[in-house]
Amino acid sequence: MTAADRADVIETLDEAPLGRSHVRPVVVAGMGFFADAYDLFIIGVVSTLVKQDWHLDSARLATLNATMLGAAFLGALLFGWLADRVGRKRVYWLVATIMITAAVCSALAPTFWVLIAFRLLLGLGVGGNYPISAVLMTEYANRQNRGRLVSLVFSTQALGLIVGPLIALAFLGAGTSSDVTWRILLAIGALPAAAMIFLRHKLPESPRYEAHARARRRAQAGPRAKSAARRRTRPAEGLRGLLSSRRLVVILAGTAGCWFLLDYAYYGNTISTPQIISLISPNSSTMATISIQLAIFTVAALPGYALAIARIDRVGHRKLQLIGFAVMAVCFATIGLWPGMTTAVAPFLVIYGISYFFTEFGPNITTFVLPGEVFPVSVRATGHGISAGIGKLGAFIGVFLFPVLQTSLGLRGTLLLTAGVAVLGGLLTLVLPEPAGQRLEDVSAGLVVTPAAGLTIGAADGSPAPVTG
Repeated sequence: MTAADRADVIETLDEAPLGRSHVRPVVVAGMGFFADAYDLFIIGVVSTLVKQDWHLDSARLATLNATMLGAAFLGALLFGWLADRVGRKRVYWLVATIMITAAVCSALAPTFWVLIAFRLLLGLGVGGNYPISAVLMTEYANRQNRGRLVSLVFSTQALGLIVGPLIALAFLGAGTSSDVTWRILLAIGALPAAAMIFLRHKLPESPRYEAHARARRRAQAGPRAKSAARRRTRPAEGLRGLLSSRRLVVILAGTAGCWFLLDYAYYGNTISTPQIISLISPNSSTMATISIQLAIFTVAALPGYALAIARIDRVGHRKLQLIGFAVMAVCFATIGLWPGMTTAVAPFLVIYGISYFFTEFGPNITTFVLPGEVFPVSVRATGHGISAGIGKLGAFIGVFLFPVLQTSLGLRGTLLLTAGVAVLGGLLTLVLPEPAGQRLEDVSAGLVVTPAAGLTIGAADGSPAPVTG
């Protein structure tokens, strides 16, 4: 493929009107991310039931909640890198197969440590699916609606948050034992992963990646001397490509750091929600706790997702992240500083719900969207995978530390610390460019058009980096 042909492919993708050509990748990538969200968040409900059946102490409970997130860190790093080497579609098949196997085996686990082992395996697959889902949709999207389309994929997380507690309530309400219920909940995670395989075999490879791969193969062809010269001039790939550019290292620090801080707060709160509810309402039954958790997700999280999808490309991806972090900081600080807030159920749930709304209408979506936009195609999945992996490391730390912090600092002190984390997330967002409405190739090369003046800004290292995306 010549440079002119590649430019034509990119121009066609960027300027294509929003239509049916975007529906299939949204559905395919969205199904994958629904599977991720379901498998990650269902453990909050499952751990409540397993704790009763297997009489888990706080250390084992924290291990169960955090294990999959630690593995997701490794999975995102590994499979993000692999997707830049062998293609997005091949890695999709691999992570889906891992997720199906691990979900079924987790449901059949006879002991605690066997369950932990298969949750580790499931975490590898889920972590790997993060960069693939985001990058695939980003590379299919047009310029004007890219944020909306990638946000639609991410919004399937809302279904993952809600479906699990609904199924749990249905089975428990029907009189199913807690042991059978948590096993069914884990096994159901295999269904969306199986749907991933069915849907994804009909979806072609990402056109942007395919154009890049063809150009790379063409550059490698020819006499050995010419090939060596071409290798010296073409963009570096993978981790080496990221670390060879000062600008990309700064951007990676921004995308990975913001995701780390967001996930520390978000997963720590979400998966620990049953424990938080038990602190402010200690007499709640298991079904009442699950119902309150479901109400928070439905009333606060769903509208946040919906508004983010509608407004992200108008507000700006970077700006939306700043707004979300700022409101999260205010909400958590209010709970931490206001005496009596944690013992008053209604006021607590209102402020806690507002924090959830602005987490969704803000960094929970944008930390997923931005890493797919700001890196060149040659390192895009690697950059997103590192960012997602570091994010899951933050989630792992948050889930593991929240119960410990609640014991040592109390709920108010824990959430006050979380407010400080949100402030840091907002400050770190400032190192990122604003990609809304821009061509991916311009954003990844450090060339951003400012709407007010119509000017082109050079790369962060002071030079107009060549277009490599």
